[in-house]
Amino acid sequence: MPDFRKDYKLDRLAEHFNVAQFVSFAPSQTEPTQQYCRLANLPENTSFASLSSALQALFERSVDGTVNVRSFSEAESQSREFLYALKTVDEAESAIKRIAREGAFTIANETIDVSDGGVSGVAMGGLVEFRPDATPRGVERPGFASLPTTWATQLFKIVYGFDPALDASENARIEFSLHPRARGWRQTNTIFWEYGEVDNFERAADVRWPNDFSRLIGDKVYGLLIGHIAGLPVPRTTVISRRVAPFIFGSDTGTAEQWIRTSPFVQIPGKYTTARGWHDPFRLMQNEDPEGAALASVLAQQGVKAEYSGAAIEASDGELIIEGTKGTGEGFMQGSVVPQPLPSHVLDAVNATHAELRRVLGNVRFEWVFDGNTAWVVQLHIGVSQSLGRAIVPGEANEWVVFDVKNGLEALRQFVASLAQDTGIYLNGNVGRTSHIADVVRKAGIPTRLMESEDDGKS
Repeated sequence: MPDFRKDYKLDRLAEHFNVAQFVSFAPSQTEPTQQYCRLANLPENTSFASLSSALQALFERSVDGTVNVRSFSEAESQSREFLYALKTVDEAESAIKRIAREGAFTIANETIDVSDGGVSGVAMGGLVEFRPDATPRGVERPGFASLPTTWATQLFKIVYGFDPALDASENARIEFSLHPRARGWRQTNTIFWEYGEVDNFERAADVRWPNDFSRLIGDKVYGLLIGHIAGLPVPRTTVISRRVAPFIFGSDTGTAEQWIRTSPFVQIPGKYTTARGWHDPFRLMQNEDPEGAALASVLAQQGVKAEYSGAAIEASDGELIIEGTKGTGEGFMQGSVVPQPLPSHVLDAVNATHAELRRVLGNVRFEWVFDGNTAWVVQLHIGVSQSLGRAIVPGEANEWVVFDVKNGLEALRQFVASLAQDTGIYLNGNVGRTSHIADVVRKAGIPTRLMESEDDGKS
């Protein structure tokens, strides 16, 4: 069969995998001749009496009630006409007859909604690259997620509740899409778009975020999911998302207490609610983000019996900075509670958690809660902090202004937004280098230093 025959290749793919339901036709000056057919609950390549009856059967089985028509010829195998989401049999029939008279082949297939909360991507040689709201070719532009196949499979099982069946990608290149609702001629949740054997593939996963998938479920959720999949202790967490059905991951902490945490699309340090005890997640999202412009999800997370809590970051010179306080750490992270000396056994536990995170992910920053035995990970990010010594954000400025940390995190956020260019900040007060106070100025990129004391000015 000639290489340009896309319908033939699609039919061969359907012998082993689930593909979008389709019927294909050959060129004709009269009635287009049916070539291949894969429709749910019908034998492969069922022959229909007419073009209209074939299209009627396809429309009846399309989840979204629409079909696409794509066309190809030997001269134009890639770039011929493509018609998306046609709504009636008459509309599709008229288009196929017209294209057939022009001497081109056509494939009518069920419309696959790639913005249904699922993802599309490419799996190959132990690596999966994927993103929501795109076809598999979406990985050809920046912003996709990248995970080892074993990690991606675990993530998809957790988030969507089914095995994506990507095992064949170990020695092949597979273009695929995952959907919350079963689709295709085999009626499963994974659609295969293309398959090709690969002899050698050496690229490794680049595990980092934010990416388009972390924005879909929330930055905080994605980080914790990666920590859980990597084998770190993450409290049992139920995710209530705007675009994906609720899902659960993490481990039992041994308490019945619940915390509610908000998860923005991207990290916004300390701006949205973290609260002890149950709060209505839907009211919380409505009150704090009524337009849906900032929050991707809300987490109901099992509490940890907190002896100490805090955060750890890697400074730009490689120093691991571990800070915290007795009890729960929300005051410390907000900057209202000063860092306290941590016992050696707490530091040992946090160091051990960091060592394992660094082994599997590279440079990381994370928030932790220590229960007497285990340093639980309650927030996780990739990368080294730019901080060095007392410089939260290294750099010089023409003018330096003082901010008193007692004014609080929201006041700092407004203060940072109001600063003129080439202005630096001295933070007046005993505040942690791992706190949200420090995170805000780091994200803003404004040169910021800790003052030696509240009285000494600019040292």
